Amino acid sequence: LGALALMGPGQHTVAAGSFTASLLQTNVAQDEKFAFERLPAALQAVAAQLLAARADLVVTPETAVPLLPDQLEEVMPGYWEGLRAHFASGGVAPQRAALVGVPLGDAASGYTNSVLGLGGVAPYRYDKTHLVPFGEFIPTGFRWFTEMMHIPLGDFNRGAATQASFTMGAQRLAPNICYEDLFGEELALRFAQGDAHAPTVFVNISNIAWFGATSAIAQHLNISRLRALEFQRPMLRATNTGATAVIDHHGRVSAQLAPFTAGVLTAPVQGRSGLTPYAAWVSRTGLWPWLALALAVVLGAVRSARRKAVPG
Repeated sequence: LGALALMGPGQHTVAAGSFTASLLQTNVAQDEKFAFERLPAALQAVAAQLLAARADLVVTPETAVPLLPDQLEEVMPGYWEGLRAHFASGGVAPQRAALVGVPLGDAASGYTNSVLGLGGVAPYRYDKTHLVPFGEFIPTGFRWFTEMMHIPLGDFNRGAATQASFTMGAQRLAPNICYEDLFGEELALRFAQGDAHAPTVFVNISNIAWFGATSAIAQHLNISRLRALEFQRPMLRATNTGATAVIDHHGRVSAQLAPFTAGVLTAPVQGRSGLTPYAAWVSRTGLWPWLALALAVVLGAVRSARRKAVPG
């Protein structure tokens, strides 16, 4: 019980600088997201919001740019060059940066569901690691299913289990895509090299428009809140249809857009440094030893209670 108590609530992190973030909520219906005739207008809207943002960091939802690089060049020549030039110069302020959701790759090397970083210390790319079956990879023997469903970009390559954070000034921003934030033990791997390399902020980019107006939006928001509590790190969420929000290191939602609306959420963010016991231990041992310990404690308590309840 003493060991488990050490994993309980406590202030294990300290402030590590502040910045402002603008989080885009594009509100594109899923049946329109890959509709070719609507793509130019959608791409122009995303670019306009990226260029107009006045925050230190601007973040788009998952696959907000839904075309591969060569396809994008055909539809809107110079798209990436214009964005890179804007953020390389700092835009309208120094150290301006962006994280943009986009598919990358080609037929020869394969495809990835990715985040591109613009305007940081160095060129940056994060590739999604924990892929969704059928939506992002095809289990053996089921290619016929994805072909029948006409799912675009339904077979991605996996990104590496540990990838560097995006550096923006003093901040280290760790992207995760869609339901990757469900797996705390996987996010913990980013703390394995110690606090000097650990993220100061998590950034989730998502598109759960697939689920429509269901409890999935609230559920996913609460998943992110739990990760923020485990690591005592803020979580920024830029989503297509919701929940676009800023979550502080206590797991509290400090700012949020209404779901199923298009808009930009701009709010202050405080980065954090320091390791919670969960981050320090699970990053080195994985989650299973601690689940086994917790189960053993619970079973021991149940057996003790039963012995006390039955005399002799």
